[in-house]
Amino acid sequence: MLVLLPPSEGKAASGRGASLKPESLSLPGLAPARAAVLDELVELCRADEEKAREVLGLSMGLAGEVGKNAELRTAGTRPAGELYTGVLYDALDLASLEADARRRAAKSLLVFSGLWGAVRIGDRIPPYRCSMGVKLPGLGALGAYWRAPMETVMPEAAGSGLVLDLRSSAYAAAWKPAGEVAARTAGVRVLHSQLVGGVEKRSVVSHFNKATKGRLVRDLLVAGARPKGPAQLVEVLRDLGYAVEAEAPARAGRPWSLDVVVTEIH
Repeated sequence: MLVLLPPSEGKAASGRGASLKPESLSLPGLAPARAAVLDELVELCRADEEKAREVLGLSMGLAGEVGKNAELRTAGTRPAGELYTGVLYDALDLASLEADARRRAAKSLLVFSGLWGAVRIGDRIPPYRCSMGVKLPGLGALGAYWRAPMETVMPEAAGSGLVLDLRSSAYAAAWKPAGEVAARTAGVRVLHSQLVGGVEKRSVVSHFNKATKGRLVRDLLVAGARPKGPAQLVEVLRDLGYAVEAEAPARAGRPWSLDVVVTEIH
C-alpha cells in the first residue's frame, strides 16, 4: 500500500541535524527536478525579499520564511515525519506509533511537496516555505512543473498494490494516476453528516477533513492492514469502524472515490 499525503503549512521551526543531502532523498529520479526548484527558490529568496514574498504568497508577518528559504542548503534538517506539524500530522501522531507501525509508515507514506516533489517520512529535509500552488518566475507553476518527472517516477513507486490518495487538489495536480495504477487507486473525501430540520445535510469541513484522514492512516498502520485494492480497502475501513460509501469508476483506468461519513467533529 502506498499512501499519498499532502504536506502541511505548519512545520517545525528549525532543523536539528546535518544539512541537506539531496542525494539521500527517496525517489532519486526526481533529483534533477528538485535541484532546479531548489536553485531557483534559494536564488529568489536571496536576491529580493519583497519579490520572494509576493511569489510565495507570504504576508509581512511571514517574511522570516524568506530568510529560511535562502539558507536551505546549509540549514539543519529533520525527518519529514517530524517536520510537518499540521492537523493531519497531529492526528497521525507518528512519534507514538509502535515499532512495527513505524516501519510500515516509513515504507508506505509519501508526502507531496512543491519543493521536493515527493518525499518519504524518513527523508531529512530543512524547514521551508514553497507550496505546490507557487509559480516561480523561471520554472512556472509548480503543479504543472512536477507532472513530467512524476509521470516517470510514480508508477514505479506505486508498485503493484493499493494507492490511497489523500492529497488536496493542489498537490493532486502534480501527479494523476493513470491506466492500471488508477484502477487500484482510491481517493478519499470526508463528509460531515448532520440532521437539519429532520433532513440529512452533508458538508466538507477542512480542519476536520484533515484530522480524520490522519486518524484513518494511523488506524491502517496500527492494524497492519494490507488491502490489495480499493474494494478490499472499503472492507478494512468498515472493519475499523468507519462509515464508508464507495463509488467504483464508471470507466476502466479511473480511480475509485470513497466517502468517509462522520457525524461528530473533533
